[in-house]
Amino acid sequence: MNLVQQFQAGGFFMYFILAFGLLTIAFIIERFVSLYATYKEAPKDFRKNILGFIAQGDFKSAQDYIDMSAGKTSLGKITSIACKMRSAGAGDEALQARMDEQLSKEISSYDQRTGFLAMFGNVSTLFGLLGTVTGLISSFAGVAAASPVERANLLSQGISEALNSTAFGLVAAIPALVAYAIYQNRTEKIISSLTEQASELYHDFLFYTESHEGEEKAAPIAASKGTSESMTRN
Repeated sequence: MNLVQQFQAGGFFMYFILAFGLLTIAFIIERFVSLYATYKEAPKDFRKNILGFIAQGDFKSAQDYIDMSAGKTSLGKITSIACKMRSAGAGDEALQARMDEQLSKEISSYDQRTGFLAMFGNVSTLFGLLGTVTGLISSFAGVAAASPVERANLLSQGISEALNSTAFGLVAAIPALVAYAIYQNRTEKIISSLTEQASELYHDFLFYTESHEGEEKAAPIAASKGTSESMTRN
């Protein structure tokens, strides 16, 4: 019995197993491309070079360096947001909010589809089990109503359906669960590293740069103080 005959002998639920098997293959390829093939990290000296620019208040040069060396990386996008915010005089809270917002977007792009592999593996296993149960039910139901001559044939068909369904369900589930474990580990490493680096850069921006919020708040206060002194003198 070849593979096609085994598939046909597995019964109705084999088509659901096949559908989830094809989805598993598609998601394995997509996650591999996203997490390995196209994934890029910022240069190792990225933070050091950025510090050199922002310590001098040269945000334009910092932005040019980001575009040239790490423009397509997640850390580069987060740092670019920080440079734009600080060059516009944004305060510490606004800076943190925008950096956190960009960080959440980057994390979501890595983590958004990995969990489907675990679901595909579990569902494929359940469909295989369901095919096993229905195959055994139909087998024993047919045996009870069949003549002695037909019983052996009906029993063998039912058991064949049950076992083929189980086998194909496991074939679809095992790669999905293995790939999920590998990709989930890879995702956690990327997210952990990105979060740590983004936090370090945020504190660097706080330490080496200043917002204009204090100046904007100080100006009205100084003007009010000058007005009060003038009125007192008069």
